[in-house]
Amino acid sequence: MVYKSPIQKTQCPQAWKSKRHSRTENNLLEYELKQKVRYFHQRYSYFSRFDEGILMDKEGWYSVTPENIAYHIAERCRSNVIIDAFCGCGGNAIQFAFTCEKAVIAIDVDPVKLHCARNNARIYGVEDRIEFIQGDFFELASRLTVSTIHNCNVVFLSPPWGGPDYIGAEVFDLNTMIPGNGTEIYRLASQITPHIAYFLPRNTNPQQLAALAGPNGTCEIEQTYLRGSFKALNVYYGSLVNPELTTDTSF
Repeated sequence: MVYKSPIQKTQCPQAWKSKRHSRTENNLLEYELKQKVRYFHQRYSYFSRFDEGILMDKEGWYSVTPENIAYHIAERCRSNVIIDAFCGCGGNAIQFAFTCEKAVIAIDVDPVKLHCARNNARIYGVEDRIEFIQGDFFELASRLTVSTIHNCNVVFLSPPWGGPDYIGAEVFDLNTMIPGNGTEIYRLASQITPHIAYFLPRNTNPQQLAALAGPNGTCEIEQTYLRGSFKALNVYYGSLVNPELTTDTSF
């Protein structure tokens, strides 16, 4: 007679579960390592002067606007004063400092990001053209309308997208996938100025973007490519919309 130990019956499934868990952990670690290597290989596209001491926190590696795209946005947003409501590590604020006549107001709630942004602006020689403010845009927006910044011409919005997994969604929902609600962020910005630029994932729902402009409003949705790869959407409102796109050609 063959005797089968009941202990083995209870231990084997647990052992298999442990092995599966181990493989899952290893796969996750391998994926994260590949992502870090991929971001590092793109470091000069984020900041061309990276080797001069550029600083980025963990989130900055996958959220900073590539320099060429930031340069393009800055050209489109030429103005006297611009507010960068979620400045992060400073990629956009630095480029705004080259195109804005008077000042750039760079806001972020995270002191680490502000430290990185200030350091990076110093490397590009524009630290003195940027006013860095630590604070939550949701709380600051109402005060900005009556402060010394009330002459602001443009607000640039590039809020967190909720991490790199956004790209796996078929459609990026402006209301539910941006922390704090992307529509509410736009509403707060519109209390400061109607001239708004919004930097968003390439799979953002275009109907939601159009709805922000209001019933009789207009927005311009610009697809941004980098080295042939579709990266993101630049969405413009107010006077930032290309006037050639709004010309009435009807007779």
